[in-house]
Amino acid sequence: MIISFSEIGSSLKRNKLRTVLTGFSISWGIFMLIVLLAAGNGLKNGVTSNFSEDSKNKVTIWAGWTSIPYKGKPKDTRIQMDNSDSIMMANSFSEVDQVVPIYRVGYKQIQTQKFYTSTNIQAVIPAYFNMESVEILNGRNLNQLDVERQRKVMVLAERDAKSLFKDAEAIGQAIVMDDIVYHVIGVYKTRNSWRTDAYIPLSTAQKVYNSGNQLEEMIVTVNGLTTAQANAAFNNQVIERMSRKHEFSPNDRWAVNVWNQLENYLQSQKIFSGITMFVWIIGIGTLIAGIVGVSNIMLITVRERTKEFGIRKALGAKPSSIIRMIVAESLVVTAMFGYIGMVFGIIVTEIIGKIMSTAAMGGDGPNMFKDPTVDLGIAIAATLVLIIAGVLAGYFPARKAVKIKPIEALRSE
Repeated sequence: MIISFSEIGSSLKRNKLRTVLTGFSISWGIFMLIVLLAAGNGLKNGVTSNFSEDSKNKVTIWAGWTSIPYKGKPKDTRIQMDNSDSIMMANSFSEVDQVVPIYRVGYKQIQTQKFYTSTNIQAVIPAYFNMESVEILNGRNLNQLDVERQRKVMVLAERDAKSLFKDAEAIGQAIVMDDIVYHVIGVYKTRNSWRTDAYIPLSTAQKVYNSGNQLEEMIVTVNGLTTAQANAAFNNQVIERMSRKHEFSPNDRWAVNVWNQLENYLQSQKIFSGITMFVWIIGIGTLIAGIVGVSNIMLITVRERTKEFGIRKALGAKPSSIIRMIVAESLVVTAMFGYIGMVFGIIVTEIIGKIMSTAAMGGDGPNMFKDPTVDLGIAIAATLVLIIAGVLAGYFPARKAVKIKPIEALRSE
């Protein structure tokens, strides 16, 4: 065995360029396959993680302006939703699980005696916090008594709380908005860097701003809609039902807007299935190119060594021993360089993963790339495929070469 490996080492050293070219074909094929698969997984994981923060079965409905004249009403008529719309959504659709009405107060300045900041004020009900996955860091969120008693309380974003109270405790502190005093009852984790929201009870906002029971939008969660077609049909039913209530054309897609998160999620999954298939095609193509490169180089190697085989046979070497030597050389080269390609591919994906993770921690925007990893089993399987291909690429030409008579082999150039 020591002599055999010694012969293999001597053969590889005598043909350094050939060995390097063979090894590069193998390493590059494995490396590119791993990097491509990892990149596809990273893109998929990044976008999917953005959906995981919210309820996937969420549908947002908000009012707009008509674009089609209908029953004597001109176009550009403002559609105004109110509390009765949320009741209608809860009672008219069996798929609807929960309805959260929202009144958008708008961008307001809030202040203490020393400091002030500006934030977007939303008037909601307690169910909003679970539906939107709002993480309370300190204090509590709104409760039903806050809504029933029209309490002047507010839940602040962590960043706004720090702006107003610095390192002091925010819970229980008074803040002023539009000359009205509110008390902070909770602080939640800020989720994005470009905008913050503060929350007050829906009933409080409708009373303070004398808006009656007006709403700006509704968020509903639905059950049982598992396909894009079912979600699209639900969207159409919502528009048709709203058109009857508010008297606008059911064909008017600007009067009431519907954004279905599950429908978009399912569509994105289809897109990523296509991307995954494309990545696999490119990766397998790269792997095949590596196999072809290895096969060609091994074929040339055997042809170049035909004379050597003739000398070995003339000295009494058995054909099987020559074949074993060639196969062993192929096995050593493909295994060694395949392992190198696999290791470098995994290292590169780990480095990219850490860089992207650090970049994501520096901002609160949506992740477009996350955990670019590849299944180790796939990496090992791809390496084994190249090893087997290299072995076979050496075996068949060698078997053909050793069948040549020694005298004819010695004449080979």
